Amino acid sequence: MVRVLIMLVIGLGVLLVPASPAAAHAAMLTATPEPGSVVATAPSEITITFTEGITPVTSRTQVLAPDGKRITGEVTADGPTLRIKIRRADRPLGTYLVSYRIVSADSHPIGGALTFSVGAPSARPPESDPDRVHGTVTAAVPTLKFLGYAGLTLIIGPALLLALLWPRRVSRRGPILLVRAGLAATTAATLGALWTQAPYASGAPLWDVSVTELADVLASPFGLTLLGRLAALAVVAALLPPVLRGSGARWRRLALLGAGVAGLVTWPLTGHAAEAPLTGAIVAADVVHLAAMATWLGGLVTLSVFLLRRAHPRVLGVILPAWSRWAAIAVVWLVGAGVVQAVVQVGSASALLGTAYGRLVLAKIAILAAALTAAAFARRLVRSVQAGPARLRRTVGIEVAATVVVLGLSAVLVQVTPGRGAATERGASTEKGVSQTLTSDLFTLQFYVYPVELGENNTVHGFTYTPEGKPLPAAEWTVTNRLTGNDLEPVSAPMLPLTPRNDAVGALTFPLPGTYELSFTVRVSEIDQATVRTTITVPQVRTVP
Repeated sequence: MVRVLIMLVIGLGVLLVPASPAAAHAAMLTATPEPGSVVATAPSEITITFTEGITPVTSRTQVLAPDGKRITGEVTADGPTLRIKIRRADRPLGTYLVSYRIVSADSHPIGGALTFSVGAPSARPPESDPDRVHGTVTAAVPTLKFLGYAGLTLIIGPALLLALLWPRRVSRRGPILLVRAGLAATTAATLGALWTQAPYASGAPLWDVSVTELADVLASPFGLTLLGRLAALAVVAALLPPVLRGSGARWRRLALLGAGVAGLVTWPLTGHAAEAPLTGAIVAADVVHLAAMATWLGGLVTLSVFLLRRAHPRVLGVILPAWSRWAAIAVVWLVGAGVVQAVVQVGSASALLGTAYGRLVLAKIAILAAALTAAAFARRLVRSVQAGPARLRRTVGIEVAATVVVLGLSAVLVQVTPGRGAATERGASTEKGVSQTLTSDLFTLQFYVYPVELGENNTVHGFTYTPEGKPLPAAEWTVTNRLTGNDLEPVSAPMLPLTPRNDAVGALTFPLPGTYELSFTVRVSEIDQATVRTTITVPQVRTVP
């Protein structure tokens, strides 16, 4: 308990780390490959440099191959440079689409897109939602997670009872079959996860997986971790049989314990814990959480299905008190490790109700409380098991049912963005302001309007680039806004060029709510001038600072 409390205090301390100070608004400067360029071979990484330091919204950044598949790899930022690793495309020749969303140091979100071609241009891939996952994959991922958790439960709980508490005169055949089923389920779930990761990343259906995509998954940190899990399962399967029969040398049991812990570590390393603050502490808490859950639930299943139905009440009178102490210790560690994880992953009290992750945590806590209530009642019945084993079996059955539901919630929970990340991402996605990229034959224009509200308090900031993506200083800027569907005259105003740079600032007035057409007229030389247009919507309610 002292160790759990220390970990809890450390997790709470993470919440007190101050945020970084804000800086200025960022805009794209250069990209490699250059926008609109044609290159000889497909790059392994795309870099985009902005005017200021940025933070990527990784879930809204993607690269589409010419065949429309997502080939996005790791997305990172180094100061003002966004780096996007990409996987090899099945059909590498043609036009690639890169779309990104980043957050400036002043918290303003910026979105944009660019294309480049390998070999020769082709039809531009359709821009899709970066969050899109095919329905077959959406169903398969939590199913495989649940299968893996269930497999762990059927390995650890029955194996511990068979090795340490099983009565000599009761058959071991049933629990041994449970352990074998657990090994098979965990192996199947791991192999399924390796397969599913490819379409999960590309957005393709579950069956649309190429050899190249599988090779990329196997070579990734995710794939290597799961291969390590399969190796640990193989070692466990080789060492277990004598232990399940109640024998086995001390070295075998120690080797089995080491392989088991190594296998358990692979679960948090492929989940949220690997990216959480204080990674080491959270990974350790996750391992403890899994081990305690598997011991408790696996033991309950074995008791309810085999021992409580077959063992003599006098034998149960000896075994159940020992098991009850085991269960109590497992529950303490289960709850303690769960609290540490929840504190770090939820991030704040408001995220408990304000995010899907937080609400799932609350549901898990409520059902776990019901299971613990049944466990407390069962603990009292242990003392009178000779008088009423049937009543104890019913109570344990309720306990098992509740913990299975908790297991299902856990399988869903690991696929949901943690509260600490969801709150940040939601803030980035809903921040006031509109940013777009417009193109003409003479230039590409990026602009940002903030805060897009009724009245005069609206600033527009624009940047001009050549069609190849290089900064292009402009001599004169004019912005015009016109309320569509209304007889009001359009309002034009000059923008102030920030020479010798390639940007300009201005002010916009929106007298009424509705959809406005914005026109930017930019003169880039004595005789070259072009106009680009778009629309933005101004809401009815004025924002109060």
